[in-house]
Amino acid sequence: MGGEEEDGDEDEDDISNQFSAGTGRNYIARMLLEGSCQCEKVRFKVQSETPVPFMFCFCSICRKTTGGAFGCNIMGVRATLKVTGAKNLRRYRARIRNPGKPTEISDGERWFCGACATHLWVADKRWPEGVWPNAGAIDTPLPRAPAHVFMMTRYKPDWVPLDGLGEGPRYPEYPELSIAAWHEQNGVKTTADLPPPRPAARRGAREPRKPARAAAAPSRPRRGKRR
Repeated sequence: MGGEEEDGDEDEDDISNQFSAGTGRNYIARMLLEGSCQCEKVRFKVQSETPVPFMFCFCSICRKTTGGAFGCNIMGVRATLKVTGAKNLRRYRARIRNPGKPTEISDGERWFCGACATHLWVADKRWPEGVWPNAGAIDTPLPRAPAHVFMMTRYKPDWVPLDGLGEGPRYPEYPELSIAAWHEQNGVKTTADLPPPRPAARRGAREPRKPARAAAAPSRPRRGKRR
């Protein structure tokens, strides 16, 4: 599942969730997100540099696996994922159905509590750096989005009142911006993006070579068309 299991509880970090748009670049702390299933047999923690829940997805996979009118995922750093009660986890790979084509099985792995069926997060081995928690499973107060993005609207049921969900761009399938790119465009950067303090120069010391920049993980796994 890409995380490690831990026992015991820790005190919740004091996290500031202040967020505003249109005021230049706003820095928020890299957030420690804590989540759990409904029966609380599974608890997890993960660090997130992109914690704003702004994107609503109306595909049938998100709707049916979360049991709601739409799904909303955020993104975390998979190497920081820690799980308590991992023995209760169950994995499911969604079925992708396109008219006139054989059913495909998604590469993405959706993790649930085997006792209460809460959808907890998505992981994908193609992008091992990321993990995509279900915002509904997060217990930590999340920053409020100044605007929303609506994706996969061609699969939205007629009974869902899209106009009542607020203003924002609407995409029949995938949006133009990823989760990370949306945070960047809206002036949201985390303290993890700040340059480290420069040490005082020492006589005769050489500045270390800058490491190669790793490719960023996408904001959510691409899953193909589906109904």
